[in-house]
Amino acid sequence: MIRRADLAILQLGIAATLAGVGIARFAYTPLLPQLVQQGWFSESQAVYLGAANLLGYLFGAVSAHPLSQRFGSPLLLRLSFVIVFLSFALCMIPGWFSWFFFWRFMAGVAGAWLMVVAPSAALAQAPVERRGSIGALVFAGIGIGAVIASTLVPLLINESLSLTWGALAAACLLMVLIGESGIRRLTWQPPQAETTQQADKAIMWPVWLVILAYGMDAIAYVPHTLFWVDYLAREQNLGMQTASMQWLIFGFGACCGPFLAGWASQRWGIKIGLALAYLAKTVGVMLPVVSIDLLSRSVSSFLVGAMIPGVVGLTSALLAQWLGAAKHKQFWGLATAVFALTQALSGYGMSALFVELGSYQQLYVIAAFIMATGFVLVAVSELKGGKQHETTA
Repeated sequence: MIRRADLAILQLGIAATLAGVGIARFAYTPLLPQLVQQGWFSESQAVYLGAANLLGYLFGAVSAHPLSQRFGSPLLLRLSFVIVFLSFALCMIPGWFSWFFFWRFMAGVAGAWLMVVAPSAALAQAPVERRGSIGALVFAGIGIGAVIASTLVPLLINESLSLTWGALAAACLLMVLIGESGIRRLTWQPPQAETTQQADKAIMWPVWLVILAYGMDAIAYVPHTLFWVDYLAREQNLGMQTASMQWLIFGFGACCGPFLAGWASQRWGIKIGLALAYLAKTVGVMLPVVSIDLLSRSVSSFLVGAMIPGVVGLTSALLAQWLGAAKHKQFWGLATAVFALTQALSGYGMSALFVELGSYQQLYVIAAFIMATGFVLVAVSELKGGKQHETTA
């Protein structure tokens, strides 16, 4: 149950994850085929614009913590919200590829800043006993943003591609206002230098396995989040309307994911819950290779959508459980940087592979194999020796 005291925390957290990933990242997926069909860019250019966002996310993930320490979280968050808004507002008119590349890159940078700084800042101000439930709701912004994008784009895309960019900009502007209200209502402490603590050697082996698996997840989810709509609409000749409906199912799954992950962790524990999330996502990524009928593609959309925030939340919770709250921030920042790096490499690598092969289908085979590898890494990770900490984050 949401309490009145939680509203400002949720207001900032959901607005940040909604704008930073739900729109800045996922809204481009249903736009990609239309950029090609309406002649704004060539097929390869449109694919590389998507990869530019991943490169920006890497830069943002690495720089988020030091910049927030240097300039303060409120200023960085305000700047991030504005950049995401501008990345859509300034791309409403067809223009140079370099211009669009820059703004897709900046959307990735700002999206990472929002994803790293806002949930951490929000949860730091939440009561310890409610951080788990509040954290699940914060990451639900990812799915809500994907639903907004998958609703707006099909409604407006046939009218005008420029109008579609403008509508997404308006949605981001709303998040600017909601996020600003949340920032003002929270109590902020001035940035302080952080002391680095070395984790016990006994628990580092499973921690590194989980972080490596998180990097595998970043590689494996790229085909769905970057190419899924284009794959269905053009390569499978299902049309934009059918493909957009699948993106809506993907967004609905992303809304449900944090709650499914929380239920699984309560029933079986965080470690088993995370392993099951990897297994479910492996099945979801592989399904389009086996069958593209309505049931298969719908289950694929839902599972991959649900397990994106599910894996994020459970990975963070497992690291907190193993390391304790004092060391969690350091290693969660490292995990986010690893995720951003492998995501960027995967985005560019799979974009280049698509240009070479002329088909998306092989990318799903590769992604499923990598996701299965991540499942194995999580499954074999086991805390041996050392004291397991109670999670407070």
